[in-house]
Amino acid sequence: MTQANFSKPFTQQEAIPEAGIERAVEIMKSGRLHRYNLTANEESEASCLEMEYAKWQGTNYCLACTSGGYAIQLALRVCGAKPGDKILANAYTLAPVPGAIHNVGAIPILVDIDENYHIDLEDLEAKAATSGSKFLLLSHMRGHIADMDKVVEICTTYGICLIEDCAHTMGAKWRGVRSGNFGMVAAFSTQTYKHMNSGEGGFLTTNDAEIAARAVISSGSYMLYGRHGAIPVEEVFQKVRLHSPNYSGRMDQMRAAMLRAQLPVLEENVYRWNSLYDTLHARLATMEGIIIPTRKQEEFYVGSSIQFRADVLPKEKISAFVDSCSARGVELKWFGDDQPKAFTSRYDSWKYIDDLPILPTTLRVLEKTLDMRVPLTFTTEDCKLITDIIKDEIERFAKS
Repeated sequence: MTQANFSKPFTQQEAIPEAGIERAVEIMKSGRLHRYNLTANEESEASCLEMEYAKWQGTNYCLACTSGGYAIQLALRVCGAKPGDKILANAYTLAPVPGAIHNVGAIPILVDIDENYHIDLEDLEAKAATSGSKFLLLSHMRGHIADMDKVVEICTTYGICLIEDCAHTMGAKWRGVRSGNFGMVAAFSTQTYKHMNSGEGGFLTTNDAEIAARAVISSGSYMLYGRHGAIPVEEVFQKVRLHSPNYSGRMDQMRAAMLRAQLPVLEENVYRWNSLYDTLHARLATMEGIIIPTRKQEEFYVGSSIQFRADVLPKEKISAFVDSCSARGVELKWFGDDQPKAFTSRYDSWKYIDDLPILPTTLRVLEKTLDMRVPLTFTTEDCKLITDIIKDEIERFAKS
């Protein structure tokens, strides 16, 4: 049993690369923060970022947005979702996902999950067959990627448009294909706790020219869409430009400059996250009373957070266990809490959704699920101390 406590914060991110800081300062000094406020022959940071991210992601078109949540609701709109439409979505996700569905006036049809935090494929197929929905908003929640071959097969069979929420899977892959490249549109987040950090921000990516053009116009380009980088040809914009409402959700130059400096080191950071994650996973997997899913062989994940179940503890002890870990410096979030706290909520707390279903596996799995951030400011030695503390505390509560 270790007597040591952990002293590093779980919310501390690495600094923005110096090149991004310097460019952001230049932009502030110029006063031209808006993405279209350019001098003659000046390159737009936001447009350059869109081209660079599209190339990195392997897609034709990319739009830089104010947030990942905005990118999701815009994706729904440009794919044709309308008020009253039914949208399939996995129940294990975070509040911006059902919030985006509500934003467009649509109705969430929540799908159960399996033991490993993936969308339940049997429940998905059953609801695809009976709900009448033509959209699946699939959240790769906490970086857990479902069997995308089967997801795509179900969507194809029932004529369902797949929209991927990749807020937690930037850089992840299924059978070598990047997350976000399976559906019609994908949304990514660059909020502080994601894989690139601009405070708030996000991307919408697609290979569909007309959807891309609608997204650019609706992001608030007015008639300056030609200043975007990763966009379709003019003829496509002529078709949609007068029929796409302006929702004003474009990214500014400051955030784009910070992200351009981070993109070149993203791949390296992915491997750094996975080194930390693999250390945590290996040690947690040996602990009696803890269940941690084995990652699928076909999945290349990005381990910026980790989830496990305190199976040995009754539900009534988990809150105290979380508090005891916190007292020793280890910050855990509990998805099974009856009340939403901080960023964490369970699907049955979204009371604005009518006729919330009972999803037995989701409720059972989340009842004892604990979630922990893995910032790059940690080391593998930090991960060993963290897991030692978790082991001490879970053994202590299991005996009490």
